Amino acid sequence: MDTLKEKTAKGLFWGGLSNVLQQILNLVFGIFLARLLSTEDYGLVGMLTIFSLVANSLQEGGFISALNRRKEASHKDYNAVFWTCTLTSLLLYVIFALCTPLIARFYHEPRLVPLARFIFLGFFISSLGIAPRAILFRNMKVRETAIVNFVGLLLSGIVGVCMAAADFAYWGIATQSLVYVGVTTGLNFWYARWHPTLPVDFSPVREMIGFSSKLMVTSLVVIFNTNMFSVILGRKFPASVVGNYTQASKWNNMGWLLINNMLSGIAQPVLAKTDDEPERQKRIFRKLLRFTAFVSFPAMLGLALVSHEFIVILLGEKWLDSAIILQWLCVMGAFYPLSNLFSYYMVSHGQSSRFMWCHTALGAVQLAAVFVSAPYGMGMMIKVYVGIAVGWFWVWYRLSRSWIGLTLYEVVKDISPYFFITVALVLSAQVITEPIASLYLRFAAKVLFVASLYVLVLWLLGSAIFRESLDFVGSKVKFPFKKHAQ
Repeated sequence: MDTLKEKTAKGLFWGGLSNVLQQILNLVFGIFLARLLSTEDYGLVGMLTIFSLVANSLQEGGFISALNRRKEASHKDYNAVFWTCTLTSLLLYVIFALCTPLIARFYHEPRLVPLARFIFLGFFISSLGIAPRAILFRNMKVRETAIVNFVGLLLSGIVGVCMAAADFAYWGIATQSLVYVGVTTGLNFWYARWHPTLPVDFSPVREMIGFSSKLMVTSLVVIFNTNMFSVILGRKFPASVVGNYTQASKWNNMGWLLINNMLSGIAQPVLAKTDDEPERQKRIFRKLLRFTAFVSFPAMLGLALVSHEFIVILLGEKWLDSAIILQWLCVMGAFYPLSNLFSYYMVSHGQSSRFMWCHTALGAVQLAAVFVSAPYGMGMMIKVYVGIAVGWFWVWYRLSRSWIGLTLYEVVKDISPYFFITVALVLSAQVITEPIASLYLRFAAKVLFVASLYVLVLWLLGSAIFRESLDFVGSKVKFPFKKHAQ
């Protein structure tokens, strides 16, 4: 049986491989869809995103994390969660479907009525897979989860592109979403080797509801924070403006979620399993913190660097307005995985109240800032929103430090080398490549400059995380890298 260290390493490997493959698929299908569809098509679907996410959060209720924290999880626990989520989501679908005329009236867009009722089917289908997802998550079945997500993305992407090519417009994006949910739900059941039964005992839900409800409220706050721009823009501007923001947000999310999802599959379980060994847990957390900084800063600040070239080359000139938005969002995206690592620690320690109130405070501050900066235009709103999100990383640290035992010096020491090296390389690349007229050559020059020098600098500095990553990847692909001590 694998040790916890081996499970963590394998989880990071499979999580990383899975997310790379997923984002490649997202990239390919995203390019095709962006070229086939208009900004208005994306805007219509973007207006409904917040409602689907809210419904998903309400029906999931934080039960996956709650099941993960239980010392022993039995069939009775999973069965109670399955029926609770299924019945809740059915009720929510009926309520949301009846409210679609109000949603259409709010946005002044009658086409949203049938579209919303179709899209909202997704959160009901998704609710069926919550219990088997919890089984895979608790047992750190990262490889199986990777296969589930990859197959779902592949099949749904093919359907979406085919429908868009056949002039189904925004219905192609909507159907793509439903196919993904349906496929992943079925595969989760397949790999979990579990099925619901009757009768059902709901007593485990009553035991978990105190913890899980706080995570649910937090999830709702996060959803509102993340999607407030789409709602405000949809109310005040044409669908095309929402489409540009949605497109920029999509690529930013793809970037930081690539890193975040790689960590989320192993961070909570491994931190929960070492809860009785504080010193060991601290060492694991610091290693995860260094690894996150090592990956997140060059990936997201690098995407910000090439945002203009990336958008124009891959999506076309019609999406140019989204490039500046993407640039700012990527700065925020660089810090999201780091902040989330502290939040995972809180959840693994049962600090759901502190987790909830921290997210709530962030949402309140960001919402107030957005309204105050609104008269100065969308650009100022986004800059203020991003600035607050970046600064909140230190709030997460402050609230977690008494449990982790990390000093401010240790945090700065762990993340600052990767941050300053990346910033120096990104700024240098921007200056050096400015005279290059060709869009394609400038894009390639920026990527090669930052990537090659980042690797070289870390190698020369003897970065332990960099060398350990090489060693582990090398062992998986049978490259003869020399083993280095930690």
